[in-house]
Amino acid sequence: MDTQSKYRSIIKNILKNHADYRATLPDGYTSQVIFDDERGQYLVLDIGWNGDKYLHATPIHLSLIGDKVWVQYDDTEEGVVTDLMEVGIPRESIVLGFRHPKVRQHTGFAVA
Repeated sequence: MDTQSKYRSIIKNILKNHADYRATLPDGYTSQVIFDDERGQYLVLDIGWNGDKYLHATPIHLSLIGDKVWVQYDDTEEGVVTDLMEVGIPRESIVLGFRHPKVRQHTGFAVA
C-alpha cells in the first residue's frame, strides 16, 4: 500500500473515532465525517441545536497533500496529532498547517 493510501485510511479511522466519541456527548449536536479523497480533505463536522444555541463547527480539519498530513485545524483536548503519531505517522510527515510558516521550523514537525 502506498503512503497516500495508508495515510488516507489512517485519517478516516481517526476521524470516525473522534466523531463517534463526540456523538456520545450530551450536548444535542451530531458529529459527521466529511471525506473528499479527490481533493485530500477530511473533516469532522459538529452540527445541531442545543436549546436555543445553533452550532455548525469543524473541530478537526486534516488535508493530505503529497505524502504529508496537514493539520489545518484541531479543537480537540488531546490533539489529533497525538492520534496520528500513535498509529505510526512520523513527525516528519505531519505539518501543523495552523502554525505560521515562520514558526513551523521550531515545532519539531514537517514544515511543508
